[in-house]
Amino acid sequence: MSLTTLSVRGAREHNLKGIDVDLPRDSLIVITGLSGSGKSSLAFDTIYAEGQRRYVESLSAYARQFLEMMQKPDVEHIDGLSPAISIEQKTTSRNPRSTVATVTEIYDYMRLLWARVGIPYSPATGLPISAQTVSQMVDRVMALPEGTRAYLLAPVVRGRKGEYRRELAEWQKAGYTRVRINGELMAIEDAPALDKKLKHDIEVVVDRIAVKDGIQTRLADSFEQALKLAEGLAYVDLADTTLEAIGLAAAGAARPEPVEGLSSLSEGAAAKGQKKGAMKKTGLPPNRIVFSEKFACPVSGFTIDALEPRLFSFNAPQGACPACDGLGEKLLFDPQLVVPNEHLSLKQGAIVPWAKSNPPSPYYMQVLSSLAEHFGFSLSTPWDQLPAEVKVVILYGTAGKPVPLTFVDGKKSYTVSKAFEGVIGNLNRRMLQTESAWMREELSKFQTAQPCETCEGKRLKPEALSVKVAGNDISSVTRLSVAAAVDWFLGLDAQLTSQQSQIARAILKEINERLGFLNNVGLDYLNLDRTSGTLSGGESQRIRLASQIGSGLSGVLYVLDEPSIGLHQRDNDRLLETLKRLRDLGNTVIVVEHDEDAIRTADYVVDLGPGAGVHGGEIVAQGTLDEILANENSLTGQYLTGTRRIEVPKQRRKGNGLKLTVEGARANNLKNVTASIPLGTFTCVTGVSGSGKSSFTIDTLHAGAARQLNGARVIAGPHDRITGLEHCDKVIEIDQSPIGRTPRSNPATYTGAFTLIRDWFAGLPESEARGYKAGRFSFNVKGGRCEKCQGDGLIKIEMHFLPDVYVTCEECNGNRYNRETLEVKFKGLSIADVLDMTIEDAESFFQAVPPIRDRMHMLNEVGLGYVKVGQQATTLSGGEAQRVKLAKELSRRSTGQTLYILDEPTTGLHFEDVRKLLEVLHRLVDQGNSVVVIEHNLDVIKTADWILDMGPEGGVRGGELVAEGTPEQVAKNPRSFTGHYLKPLLTR
Repeated sequence: MSLTTLSVRGAREHNLKGIDVDLPRDSLIVITGLSGSGKSSLAFDTIYAEGQRRYVESLSAYARQFLEMMQKPDVEHIDGLSPAISIEQKTTSRNPRSTVATVTEIYDYMRLLWARVGIPYSPATGLPISAQTVSQMVDRVMALPEGTRAYLLAPVVRGRKGEYRRELAEWQKAGYTRVRINGELMAIEDAPALDKKLKHDIEVVVDRIAVKDGIQTRLADSFEQALKLAEGLAYVDLADTTLEAIGLAAAGAARPEPVEGLSSLSEGAAAKGQKKGAMKKTGLPPNRIVFSEKFACPVSGFTIDALEPRLFSFNAPQGACPACDGLGEKLLFDPQLVVPNEHLSLKQGAIVPWAKSNPPSPYYMQVLSSLAEHFGFSLSTPWDQLPAEVKVVILYGTAGKPVPLTFVDGKKSYTVSKAFEGVIGNLNRRMLQTESAWMREELSKFQTAQPCETCEGKRLKPEALSVKVAGNDISSVTRLSVAAAVDWFLGLDAQLTSQQSQIARAILKEINERLGFLNNVGLDYLNLDRTSGTLSGGESQRIRLASQIGSGLSGVLYVLDEPSIGLHQRDNDRLLETLKRLRDLGNTVIVVEHDEDAIRTADYVVDLGPGAGVHGGEIVAQGTLDEILANENSLTGQYLTGTRRIEVPKQRRKGNGLKLTVEGARANNLKNVTASIPLGTFTCVTGVSGSGKSSFTIDTLHAGAARQLNGARVIAGPHDRITGLEHCDKVIEIDQSPIGRTPRSNPATYTGAFTLIRDWFAGLPESEARGYKAGRFSFNVKGGRCEKCQGDGLIKIEMHFLPDVYVTCEECNGNRYNRETLEVKFKGLSIADVLDMTIEDAESFFQAVPPIRDRMHMLNEVGLGYVKVGQQATTLSGGEAQRVKLAKELSRRSTGQTLYILDEPTTGLHFEDVRKLLEVLHRLVDQGNSVVVIEHNLDVIKTADWILDMGPEGGVRGGELVAEGTPEQVAKNPRSFTGHYLKPLLTR
């Protein structure tokens, strides 16, 4: 039985009520149900956790201590398990060095391709670089001024770890007597013991020479030895001068005019007259000439070491741009953050970092007054009305030209003539000079990441960028979208020579396969150099899915968490084809999903419920799609058959007659978009993945509105202007980021209800008699908490190669508080009992305490009645976290003029949860507020008053406003993909 079935018996993890389930192996299984019904508890915390735990247990104890061991789930037994791989949304790397190309390993193959078939081009001449012969090397050295003393070195170890004792002994045996280790010249017998954990540079001294006629034969022999020792590389280091000092006047061939961007990895940099500091920046001594049997430009002397994949890695010192360390960007002071509100004058504090000091510094005002007098402008003029040249002087200074500055010291005034450094110059200087961490943090609030001026955001050294395949450097190809890269690599073979084609065949096969997988899961619009931190949860999950298909494993159990998030209906079919392909390879694919198409495609469906939290954890229905549809108890089945449905509103709101208009939005891929949102309506921004929805709504509309209405220090995407904001009093964005990153954060602390609960307990007669204040009832500070577990309720026991064990604290029995605090009770319950209640129970418990009751009511309204009051924030899903935020905003007094912006609020929600959420959002609009939602869920879109549909495609082929209007108007637009899928729902 276990060979064809995955059998789970007695699963009791979290809210699961001892359920038994038999799942067919090698099938596509969808687990669905209300939010909080136990889907993740069954899929991830039980089935995946046990599969992973058993696999890791099969490894040695030594290997296990390096892996994160899973806790044994609360289940009697599971049969038919395979090694399990989970693909969740939370695993996105926030590392700025991680990109789409590196995560999918496409970049690793690209580095190999450029290293093996790439041709280096001279930055000086633009011509391909050919190999240097020994004769050319001898001629170059002989062209140095007569009498020049130099060492001929063989760089045998370059930036590698190791002790090299055996190698040193071999070189000594071969007759060499001297080496240079990490820049220090010494006899081989005096070489110290090297730390094998550190990287070292070792050069063997092959010859010591003084340039004079007649040494050519000896020099040629020495070069041959050095090239043999160091695999084609040799250094000539001048003993008592630098390349710059001798100007390389007699270095042979005529030199071209200085060329911008010429690498300093050769004497070419010195020929350009660069300073020593610039050469040091690249890590090359100012007295060194690099020779290579392989690549060197005879005109400029530009020389490249052997082409290795690490030369093209921006994560390795051999390839990374030295100015930005391979990040491609630097933190620089941004004028938009320095002057966030351009309607203010200098007198009103337009320059925030100078106006922030309390009290404001008189020095800065005196400087500005002197500038105003000298350049003829008024301190009372709003910033946006000042002449452009005046703004440049204030921000960037007088470019070294002295101006008269008048200062008042007591009753005396004096004038000095000196150059003004500018506000940004002043901030840069203060950032460099300060030793205060607090001051650095304050100043960093005025900085944004901007492209590195040295590599122009390409992340790599000039040497790596000089190597090209079919006329393109590696960076320009990573800037392509997946769709464009597919075309480029498919057409590459025709541009290679027969020898190159033979070398590249295996590499291109791997690259094309991986690009094909990304294309198939609907990510064709992503650029390969897009950083992982900017991807949505659904995008990063689909990238990992593409990587897994690329691995071609079979017999594996894959567990996925809502892979359809952020995916337009049009792209959903491609995703489902991918999941079926994963199944057809011989894998079991379990998907936690609410999407109707996914449920209809599944081989087997498990519907959990009937409610959420304590009301869930049971199997309501299971079987094939037909069995689910026929089961009257299944809420999912009722929505699939149409017995229940979210109704289309009988009439659309017209709004209050006012509108918000964004003009000329150009952020990311937006193509000068101008669009209006009628205020007092429920507006949906729709479009295929990557069409520009977030760029328009979050990066432009929200950022621009937050700057103007909330005084936020954020940078809005490039646009001309936003009109109509005067009709709103504030803007609130509700996204899916966690409400807290520690177990101490919970829905009660986030919504402010916990403060009210503590105040209530502190006001009870028992507390007053004992002198307890509100702090007594906090588990975060000393006083009322249990000190043995420091208010955690659990004690962590480290077990090294076994999973860490969390045991309930014996002192407080997991209650988090000490005995005295727990003696204070309200209606017979302590504060620990209140934190352990569900939100719906807490609402009725605090019926007589309106402030607490109202907050609990709002959490219940958004469908979180099943969550415990003190549930750890880290255990909440993205959708739950977003609804906690929504409840917090709803519990505030409504002004009827608020602009709410939500990013895919239906994430993780069942059809029934979506219905509840829509009731809450429409109630907000009925109070006069405006709600703008980025959404793919057609049930939400069909209830909208107004739609802005972006597209027509993703990435560079998107960024336009394809359609706008009511759902009925958009459904009639032939260019709108959203309209195409919306039409049948509206006619139904």
